[in-house]
Amino acid sequence: MKLWGGRFKKETDRLVEDFHSSISFDQRLYKQDIRGSMAHARMLGKIGVLSEEEVQILVQGLKGILQDIEEGLVEFEIGAEDIHMNIEKLLTQRVGEVGKKLHTARSRNDQVALDVKMYVKEEIVAVSNLLLALQAEILALSEKHLETVMPGYTHLQKAQPITFAHHLMAYFQMFKRDYERFQDCLKRADYMPLGSGALAGTTFPLDRKMVAEELGFANITLNSLDGVSDRDYIIEFMAASSILMMHFSRLCEEIILWSTDEFRFIELDDAYSTGSSIMPQKKNPDVAELIRGKTGRVYGHLMGMLTVMKSLPLAYNKDMQEDKEALFDTVDTVKKCLLTLTPMLKTMQVNEKRMLEGAKGGFTNATDVADYLAKKGVPFREAHAIVGQLVLKCIQENRVLEDLTLAEYQAVSPVFAEDVYQAISVMECVTKRNLPGGPAKDPVMKSIEAGKAWLTEAEENLN
Repeated sequence: MKLWGGRFKKETDRLVEDFHSSISFDQRLYKQDIRGSMAHARMLGKIGVLSEEEVQILVQGLKGILQDIEEGLVEFEIGAEDIHMNIEKLLTQRVGEVGKKLHTARSRNDQVALDVKMYVKEEIVAVSNLLLALQAEILALSEKHLETVMPGYTHLQKAQPITFAHHLMAYFQMFKRDYERFQDCLKRADYMPLGSGALAGTTFPLDRKMVAEELGFANITLNSLDGVSDRDYIIEFMAASSILMMHFSRLCEEIILWSTDEFRFIELDDAYSTGSSIMPQKKNPDVAELIRGKTGRVYGHLMGMLTVMKSLPLAYNKDMQEDKEALFDTVDTVKKCLLTLTPMLKTMQVNEKRMLEGAKGGFTNATDVADYLAKKGVPFREAHAIVGQLVLKCIQENRVLEDLTLAEYQAVSPVFAEDVYQAISVMECVTKRNLPGGPAKDPVMKSIEAGKAWLTEAEENLN
């Protein structure tokens, strides 16, 4: 008989049993469920609901189940529906009638809310550590390429020269915001819901703060209805994960472009590339493409969860069982992407010469010519038009701005002098952009040093 089967005359239809059961996926929560149950048992002992002997029997029984699960000795039952009832059934089989006392003053509604919150908290820390490792690699790579000049783009058209370090540090800032979003999510997940019961708490004088302290929660939930029906922390985790995946996708798209024959800015290591079954020359950036593709998968989980929750009345509804598979897959996907992306960046080869050649083409120094004129008193809009004429002339004659003679420059504006050639050299274009946040070596180095300090503090606070 089901643990809840007292008021039922018939057994659950086997099709319904299979449809209803969540043990196939929520067995992942066994550690959290057992830890929560041990804390609950100890608390019941403290308030006098259980004797000290009963507490010890329950705790030792739960520890034995945990060990057996981790050794692969437990086969979960679909008929027991979920991880909570599977463990309770195993416990009762092992310790006898006292096992039936464990569920006193507790509902599966607040039990599952506790388990999932514990899981999310743990996975936020795991994802955050992997994210910090990625950021450390970006800092190391940036430090190697402080003087590696490359073209910067807008609209995927060459715009102005920057450095590869400057480009990489843009992603460091993105990932820094991602890290902070996960930490914010952690704060809001840090409310312990056990004691909310099914929806209206319990008549037992529970010491909720004792349980919260044992399980590492900073706070307890303050409304029993919200305690069992809140899934905001899951949605927030998925939202933070979706933004992180979007940043992964942007970086991977650039890696894919840079590794093409048209760009040849980088070459991926053989260990992070694949070949073609028909074309022997191919070296495909499949890892980057797959990360880019998995972004849509995580987006889908976020939208699915928002849709599940959008019309649910208070408090708990079975719809909420749909949160777990989406959450688990989001966690797995994000972690796998982090575990793959970091070494892929570390092992890729950077073609500094090709990047510099790219920066010298496409008139990336045209803005500097306009700035040159503006600094000599020419209104910028007029300077813009003058340089546009020079660029058009170069395009028509298949030349670059550096090829023009001083006479040709002065033909469109007498303000030009010999010093224009120094002003428009690619290295000078980068070096002069020395303001905070700019691509020159000094501000980028300061950005890297600030990143290192932030990283150290983040690692200390997280662990």
